[in-house]
This record gives sequence, C-alpha cells and structure tokens, in this order.
Amino acid sequence: MRALHTDSTITVYQAYAPGLGVPAARDGRFPAAWKRDRMTWIKPSFLWMMYRSGWATKEGQQTVLAVEITREGFDWALRNACLSHYARGLHPDEAAWKRALRQAPARVQWDPERDLRLHPLPHRSLQLGLAGDASRRYADEWTVSITDVTALARDVHALVRAGDLSAAEKLLPAERPYPAGDAELAHLGA
Repeated sequence: MRALHTDSTITVYQAYAPGLGVPAARDGRFPAAWKRDRMTWIKPSFLWMMYRSGWATKEGQQTVLAVEITREGFDWALRNACLSHYARGLHPDEAAWKRALRQAPARVQWDPERDLRLHPLPHRSLQLGLAGDASRRYADEWTVSITDVTALARDVHALVRAGDLSAAEKLLPAERPYPAGDAELAHLGA
C-alpha cells in the first residue's frame, strides 16, 4: 500500500458534491450534514480517487478532498477491518467471514492501482470502508485537516490530456510505501 504520510498522519482521498466538500475544506472538518452513520470509503491513492471520480467530473464527486488523518486511527481501522469478500485460506469458511463482516467497523477492498491515464496497474490499491464507530471516529477524532485538491486534479488531468505525462507526474502527491505491519494487514490478504 502506498500513501502520502508523515510519522503521525496519512492522507486519504474522498470526493463529494460541492455542497458538502467545499464547507468541509473551508472549515477543516466534516459538516453536520455529513452522515456519520453511513459507510464512507477512503482511498490513500490519489490516482485511484481520480479513477473513481472521473477526475472530479462525476455527479456528486466534483470536489476532491485530501483528508489528513492520524496514523493511529488509520491503523486502528485496518486492525479492526474485514475483507469485503470471502477469501479461502484467510477465513475458516464463508459463514465465519459473513459474521466477521457484520461485526467489523471497517472493511477493506483491494482494487487495481491506476496510472496517469487511469489504466489498471498490476499491483493493488486499498479502499477502506468505515461504518458506525469507525465512521464517527474518522470524522470527529482522526481528522487533522481537510484540503480541497480539486484544482490539483484538474491541473493533472489537463496535462494528461495534453500528453505531458512527465509534468503531470511531477504534480502528484509523493505517495510511498505505508509502514503497516502484520497486525494491520495479515488478516486482509495483503
């Protein structure tokens, strides 16, 4: 897993409609309208977020946020997560996986990472779904800062469309391997 991170924080990405994303970035926290009881998916990969949001053009995803959260919170979510699908060898059986999934406050999905043209790469990118207690902790305890990176998404996309991949790559966040250990990832098939 690769991410922009410091010794104490990790940056994840989400995309929202402007009515939610703009106030969140302006105030540095999720507004009351942000539903803390719904599952929310966070992505440490900027390019996977660009793939998911169509470079911030899809309906309801026109505002891309870089949400800096505590590594302590992120690692807690990983330790308490369940894979979003049954994996033979990781779970005793499908019934055990279903029970674990129902009880887990977080779930993990591994998807192909994307390149600048949003084509799939041979390695995986993490999506982390947060529900219930994890969602509330994310919004109200773990969040350190929220930055609107929609302009960055548009600038990178313009360079990609113009065929200047070298310049586009220079604008990307400096994502590097995230130092998660076996306690965080072994049960997630990583």
